[in-house]
Amino acid sequence: MRPVGSPEELQRRRERALALLKEGVAPVDVANRVGVDRRSVRRWKAAFRDAGAHGIAARPAPGRPCALTAQHKRRLEQWLLKGARACGFPTDLWTCARVAQVIRDRLGVDYHVDHVGRVLHALGWSPQKPVRRAIERDEAAIARWIREDWARIKKTPPAGARRSSSSTKRVS
Repeated sequence: MRPVGSPEELQRRRERALALLKEGVAPVDVANRVGVDRRSVRRWKAAFRDAGAHGIAARPAPGRPCALTAQHKRRLEQWLLKGARACGFPTDLWTCARVAQVIRDRLGVDYHVDHVGRVLHALGWSPQKPVRRAIERDEAAIARWIREDWARIKKTPPAGARRSSSSTKRVS
């Protein structure tokens, strides 16, 4: 699994680890300070010994590059912030299918619905579950009912009654 961070950030981490090794810090301690496994520190040390600075140099992230440019991503985020209704949808709920449609219609880039989540995550967006409450819900009336009616109709055991260890049976 690829570590988290840009290639440049990962290279700086490797350089810091090598600087600590040059200071005489043990590889296990270097690993703890840098936040990696000790085997990584030893692998970086060997790569530096064999190929010098080129051995620990930043390499581009593997995989297909993103089809959206930085400008596309900024525009997409602006549309997301305005809401789904502003983009012509009947409700303000954003789904991956809706975001894929906006990307396709407005930016001309075709993304599969299953991969839109990765684009959104890269933009700092996370999936949210909508609150399941009726629009007509009256919070004040509910609080009043709990305070007055519920307290009146709630069953409570008589004072001094023994309770069994089972919550379903009374002691006989």
